Amino acid sequence: MTDADLALRALRLLDLTDLSDQASETGTLQLCARAVAAPGPVAAICIWPQFVKLARQTLKASPVRIATVINFPAGNSNCSLIGSDINEAIADGADEIDLVLPWRALLAGDVEIAREMVAEARGSCGDKPLKVILETGEYPDRASVRAASELAIAAGADFIKTSTGKTKTSATPEAARTMLEAIKASGRPVGLKPSGGLRTLADAKSYLDLAGELMGPGWATQKTFRFGASGLYGVLADIIAGTAPAERTDGAY
Repeated sequence: MTDADLALRALRLLDLTDLSDQASETGTLQLCARAVAAPGPVAAICIWPQFVKLARQTLKASPVRIATVINFPAGNSNCSLIGSDINEAIADGADEIDLVLPWRALLAGDVEIAREMVAEARGSCGDKPLKVILETGEYPDRASVRAASELAIAAGADFIKTSTGKTKTSATPEAARTMLEAIKASGRPVGLKPSGGLRTLADAKSYLDLAGELMGPGWATQKTFRFGASGLYGVLADIIAGTAPAERTDGAY
């Protein structure tokens, strides 16, 4: 597979994201335009809830899905608004929900509040996919990543996602491997979304290779695998267009 082929594969799995503090209606329109323009379309856009309605009106019948975030980025432990926030987002046109697990509470030993939140979200999502953000960069070890993955899967997650991209450490291959091992052991059709800190084609390749190694070479599709990365789109688009500097994807630098 050429670098251009690999970049196109990764771009088709991308959730093109703007969850910055500077996000705006103008920025949302620009994001929607990029999502459907060549060499796209991407898999989805991921935006703040207040911009979902505008994105829905803009993308209309486009194949690009609209994902939005709930309990983001802090991962609070209050479940009282989860259902209503999800219902409002879906009514505005969201196709997918990315929920931040109350990871601080979970790490402090409050397993039930984490389980309750995911279950509440799952019930509110109906037939819409629920991606549960674990915030793995804040966990002390792989055992805690494994426990959080297992909890989210058991409570109804359709995807487990590494990170919000708002902490010092975001996605890592070690966390992704642990999450994939939990997915495989569950026997459920759950997807993986590495998110945050992915900046190069080599980064994308490392996660695709990992998915292929653990789950099989044909496993990573839009229904089972997404990238969440604000800066990755431009890199991939330049490689596809042949305008990017040469990049090694074989691990040799």
